[in-house]
Amino acid sequence: MLKFTKDHEWMRIDGDVATVGITAHAAEQLGDLVFVQLPDVGTTLDKGQEVAVVESVKAASDVYAPLAGEVVETNQDIVDDPSIVNASPEGDGWFYKLKLADLGAVDSLLDEAAYKELIG
Repeated sequence: MLKFTKDHEWMRIDGDVATVGITAHAAEQLGDLVFVQLPDVGTTLDKGQEVAVVESVKAASDVYAPLAGEVVETNQDIVDDPSIVNASPEGDGWFYKLKLADLGAVDSLLDEAAYKELIG
């Protein structure tokens, strides 16, 4: 199941773990990324909490936790090479995996059609 936030994060949900990243729209708006900072594994997040930082040639931006949970894995590849996010924002450019605190909260996120309508 793929879900989106109004803050341009995506979540691919598999069981009670969600893979999280920024959308292709966000990556395009940011431009070429030059720095990515990710949370530590084991970090407990609240919905809406700042969890990561991305810097591009245009701007720096915070990435927010779409839902509450615990970070169980991070993608070191994008720290070593931030261009992976630009090349594959919704694939190899994922940021972290989140063990969801409340699976029912997934329903509060946007589906793909609603997200596409949001970004026009």
